[in-house]
Amino acid sequence: MKAKLRSRLNTLSTHVRQVQRYSVIIFVVFVALLYGFVLFRFNSLRAAEPSAADVSSQVKSAHVPRIDPAVVRQLQSLQDNSVSVQSLFDQARSNPFQ
Repeated sequence: MKAKLRSRLNTLSTHVRQVQRYSVIIFVVFVALLYGFVLFRFNSLRAAEPSAADVSSQVKSAHVPRIDPAVVRQLQSLQDNSVSVQSLFDQARSNPFQ
């Protein structure tokens, strides 16, 4: 039984030595395959379009902002009455990202 185990270990060690010679090539091929798979998945997911059910569920759950007409009238009256508020409105219209 020990002789059988030794012979199997010897054959295994010879196979490992043979594979070790090609370890760098095997690693490079593995990395290339992994990179190719990631690119393939990226391209397939990039081209995926949402289904009509997904779009309709998102549209239904989207909150549409509602502006109170009284607030609009109050802002317009403030703009008409004050020069500084009027300049703030003009500045906000010209550069909304301030």
